[in-house]
Amino acid sequence: MVTEEAQLYTIAGVAAALIMLLTAYIVLNSTTVYTAGDAHISDMQLEVMGDDALQMMALAPNFSVSKSPLQDIVESTPLNSENQTFNIIFLNLTRNQSESGPDHIQLASDITRIQFTADYTCQNLDNSIQSYPLSHSRNLSGGEHTVRATKWIIVNNCSCSVHQNSSVLVEVLMWRD
Repeated sequence: MVTEEAQLYTIAGVAAALIMLLTAYIVLNSTTVYTAGDAHISDMQLEVMGDDALQMMALAPNFSVSKSPLQDIVESTPLNSENQTFNIIFLNLTRNQSESGPDHIQLASDITRIQFTADYTCQNLDNSIQSYPLSHSRNLSGGEHTVRATKWIIVNNCSCSVHQNSSVLVEVLMWRD
């Protein structure tokens, strides 16, 4: 004959087995496999694109011109102001288009746009080092995953320095929307 105690032990055993199965299911479904090699390929491509764009901007257009467009932009930009020429040239090089304006790249039903913020760092008149804004396509909000592209250039007449042949670091933070 079956007693009430035996039924209670059976119910407790079934409940414990269900709890253990549910726990195992939750643990196994909550783990993800992270492949570090695949996760950063798009970041590396974006960084190379930014480095290439800065490299192209740092080249003089021909042998008769002594300054590159990037040198002209840094030398002509007043402190703490934006330069639209940098914006146009950089976006044309990174968005791979021959005219200015917004570029929408359709990738697997996602619209992806390359955004950036650029500044340059130089030694001030009082020998302190400070960064100044150069240009941006959109302000950083803090949630973007950025990559950095940098280029050292030599400028003769920078707004932040009176030294001839001063070295200036141009730094661009890029991300995809």
